[in-house]
Amino acid sequence: MSKPKIVILGAGYGGLKTLRKLQQLNVEADLVLVNKNDYHHETTWLHEAAAGTLDADKLMYPIAKVVNPTKTTFIQDTVKKINKDDKTVTLTGKGDISYDFLLIALGSEAETFGISGLKEYAYTITSIDSVKRIRAQIEGSFAKWKTEQRDELLTIVVGGAGFTGIEFLGELTNRIPELVKKYDVPREKVRIVCMEASPKVLPQFDAKLVDYGVGVLEDRGVEFHVGTPVKEATAAGIKYAKSETEDVEIKAATVIWAAGVRGNSVIEASGFEAGRGRVKVNDDLTVPGNEEILIIGDCSLMINPENDRPYPPTAQIAMQQADIAAANLAKLAKGITGELAPFVYHEKGTVCSIGDNDAIGVVMGRSLKGYPASVMKKVIDDRALFQIGGTGVMMNKGKFKFYK
Repeated sequence: MSKPKIVILGAGYGGLKTLRKLQQLNVEADLVLVNKNDYHHETTWLHEAAAGTLDADKLMYPIAKVVNPTKTTFIQDTVKKINKDDKTVTLTGKGDISYDFLLIALGSEAETFGISGLKEYAYTITSIDSVKRIRAQIEGSFAKWKTEQRDELLTIVVGGAGFTGIEFLGELTNRIPELVKKYDVPREKVRIVCMEASPKVLPQFDAKLVDYGVGVLEDRGVEFHVGTPVKEATAAGIKYAKSETEDVEIKAATVIWAAGVRGNSVIEASGFEAGRGRVKVNDDLTVPGNEEILIIGDCSLMINPENDRPYPPTAQIAMQQADIAAANLAKLAKGITGELAPFVYHEKGTVCSIGDNDAIGVVMGRSLKGYPASVMKKVIDDRALFQIGGTGVMMNKGKFKFYK
């Protein structure tokens, strides 16, 4: 009798950790991992590479570090569509592959909310290639200023004051002194503007922590426009509404959009019932009506019973979902369908960095800020490396510079 075939789409935090767990469980199944790149990257570090405080190579490691070739077949290809009725996945290069059980862990894409010009003129912090482009754009603009003397070359607009936006601003403001010296530009000419549509920065934190974080960034020169949605992005910069009748333009050579994410576009292309690319899954992470399919991470939507709101798309949640997904896939592979485990989220803490040695956060119910919070952030990052890549990856890629 042939073994069941489990196909995992995506080698992000959730997909790769699920695979590692399944391999450790010695599941009697043919395991297949599909990912468009032959490497995994630490998504929560992308803002550092974008700002130029970390080389992009530092946040990548080969998928081969996790894949056991005696248990798993790795296919490097791009997912085009999932054919639920046929139980196949269409890949761009290799055509259709079949599955008995499918795990979707394809991650997210930038959400532009239909704002005009963002796709054409703004940069997003979403991939290795995108952050390399951001770093090159910023450095190129600073280099041009010496000969062109246009202030917009030294103006950077960041859309969004959530986690990604604030963490990028922290790294960018740490980097500015180096850029000013390298390209011999006046520091007072550098302008960094943060636009946030909602009335509050980092709403998941209490006011004292937020005030501390915003204060640190303002001291480094960041201008915050809170409760001020971007109306349009253009080749010259961005526009926002000052009033119902008056628009204001900020001329900027660099616009970074970090105001939200949506699930992978493959979800909607495949006919799943979804909102912003996220499918509302059952408690056991299966898809209603297609219980042979599980979805975790940024493409899944689960409601937090404590506040009746969706859980945010975070690496912490994806990694916890991976543990349940692996256990449930192992049961499904054995033909067990009535005893699948429900996912229960255990909040272990959240830390938002505002530069290499500064951060704010809540860990085990305790509020942290400044240097202690930054140490905890590094511990969390290193733990993720260990859980997915193992000791070797953690020792090679980890953050062990805990001193100021």
